Amino acid sequence: MKQDNKGFLASLSFSVFIMICTLVVTGSAQATERGRALFGLCISCHGAEGYGNSALGAPAIAGMPEWYVTAQLVKFGAGVRGKHPTDDAGNRMRPMARTLKNEDYKVVAAYLANLKPRTPEQTVGGNIEDGKTSYSTCLACHGANGEGNQTLSAPPLNATNDWYLVRQLHNFKNKVRAGDATKDPTGSLMFGMASILADEQAMKNVISYVQSLQPIK
Repeated sequence: MKQDNKGFLASLSFSVFIMICTLVVTGSAQATERGRALFGLCISCHGAEGYGNSALGAPAIAGMPEWYVTAQLVKFGAGVRGKHPTDDAGNRMRPMARTLKNEDYKVVAAYLANLKPRTPEQTVGGNIEDGKTSYSTCLACHGANGEGNQTLSAPPLNATNDWYLVRQLHNFKNKVRAGDATKDPTGSLMFGMASILADEQAMKNVISYVQSLQPIK
């Protein structure tokens, strides 16, 4: 009888394990489908594969980390980002983020994180050697290969477009983005970093260096 009980308990435990695994897989599949459906709002600008559209000012977002995309959607939705009158692309993003519910931000961000990134085309024509010198001030947060650091809220720089990164440096330097440190304390840290770069050419140089580091595969 004891042996039978052991067999029954083992069988029951295995059945429970299978049921839990099935629920996890089903829940994951449903979340993926919901993320795909929500991303339908973004396709007209960012493209079906998330590779962006320079004509619309929409950057490549395929493969961007879930934590970073979620944080940016929260900022757009709350009006912390994309509200400055000169931020045309941001002004287009803000109403899109506000069409989503807060709980949807992470779902669509998770879907994007699983899209396959590709190496962005280099367009800004900066001087890589000069950019290498300037990037020494960025290493501590963004990493030696531009891979980013979640702990420091520093996104990867090697998976999106160089023209977009140059524009964001302008936005940070002119406080078009993260102009209020009380509302965007992590973003406002970039003001000092961007201010070190003397002009647009210096910005192009550092971004060209970043994109020369480690191609996306």
